[in-house]
Amino acid sequence: MIPPAIQRPALRFAPSPNGLLHLGHALSALLNADMAGALGGRFLLRMEDIDVIRCTPEFEQAIYDDLAWLGLDWERPVRRQSEHLDAYRAALDDLIARGLAYPAFMTRGEVKAHVATMEAAGGKQGAPWPRDPDGALRYPPVDRERSGDERRRMIDEGTRHAWRLDMLRALKECGGTLSWTETGDGETGIIAADPAAWGDVVLWRSDAPSSYHLSVTVDDAAQGITHVVRGLDLFHATSVHRVLQTLLGLPAPVYYHHRLILGPDGRKLSKSEGDTGLSALRAEGATSADIRRLVGL
Repeated sequence: MIPPAIQRPALRFAPSPNGLLHLGHALSALLNADMAGALGGRFLLRMEDIDVIRCTPEFEQAIYDDLAWLGLDWERPVRRQSEHLDAYRAALDDLIARGLAYPAFMTRGEVKAHVATMEAAGGKQGAPWPRDPDGALRYPPVDRERSGDERRRMIDEGTRHAWRLDMLRALKECGGTLSWTETGDGETGIIAADPAAWGDVVLWRSDAPSSYHLSVTVDDAAQGITHVVRGLDLFHATSVHRVLQTLLGLPAPVYYHHRLILGPDGRKLSKSEGDTGLSALRAEGATSADIRRLVGL
């Protein structure tokens, strides 16, 4: 059920508490808060903490400290994904019941081996295996083509599996052309979605509950998000989110994909690469005003 607050503009900053916030996160958080203020709307915070191994209470507290230091305030309570796994499972079960999701048994290694075999069989003239917009190998159709009896047998035997969206069936059910309204730093206007470029995306992982695509779609609807403001690295992922929104009967927000903050070597800043965090900049004497200048606001 979509809350009544959807009638009022609502924006969200949704970090994962698996590391310290850096300048790229600061840009996204500040843009969300500034735009919420300009629209007379709500600024919400979401903790994308499904990864129970890497996400910690210490990192979550550090996020609160950094955002408060930046002068930001947000509505309480904060939505934590780890507390809403039942909502993501309900969405998945709906898709499974409609024949739009299937169990996927292949490991990453098996996918690579399968692709290598198929490319070798194609010879020098064979086309390379398709990759998704992030550069990852598209999932082979092996599991999609299994019979229902074989799937049930493998599951009953305890074979580890994820759940993937049957993109071909999903697009048939959606019907017509999908699109979204884009107002960000790149291409703007009505953007034609290209979900097929992603192939059969993961909806529920074998090593963690839910996936980014499924949980973020459910979360945005549950929180009444009207404007999604996030980095340009997620521009193409919007195609997948539009499919899921359509299949699950959820509203489509307006999107604003903002520029990325790059390091001296030209790559996007990353927590996993140990890029300088906001807390370190604060310890060096930086002010919140300095951070705004550093991110070009």
